[in-house]
Amino acid sequence: MNDRLVERRRGDLLLSTDRARIDQRAVLAMLHDSHWGAEVTVDILARSIANSLCVGVYDGSRQVAFARAVTDLSTFAYLTDVIVADDSRGRGIGSWMVEEILAHPDLQGLRRIALLTRDAQALYERFGFSTRMATSTYMERRAPPS
Repeated sequence: MNDRLVERRRGDLLLSTDRARIDQRAVLAMLHDSHWGAEVTVDILARSIANSLCVGVYDGSRQVAFARAVTDLSTFAYLTDVIVADDSRGRGIGSWMVEEILAHPDLQGLRRIALLTRDAQALYERFGFSTRMATSTYMERRAPPS
């Protein structure tokens, strides 16, 4: 994974792609509070961070948001785990993370960036994502329930 460091400030907030900065306990707690991340373990989170382009947002030393893109850095990326701590929502942090991920130098020229969302379509539509496709080519293979 290429490690082009991106850091941006907005007021007291710092957005960074530095994986070493990520507070995995804080991210895990946010994910466990979400409707999709309850089953993420410490090991799964560590491996997913190591193998993704990650963005963290920090208010001082406290991590208040996280997002990552799983990518081959050539043709495809999957945007996932976009999450903001409950007490930091409503400040535009989620939009800022998506904006910075889409502008990241390593993700330019990709044929496709995909994501799945159950409740944030309006956020992603502002960045050009759509559910309107002429024909569906999407398929998936799911792991059996454990």
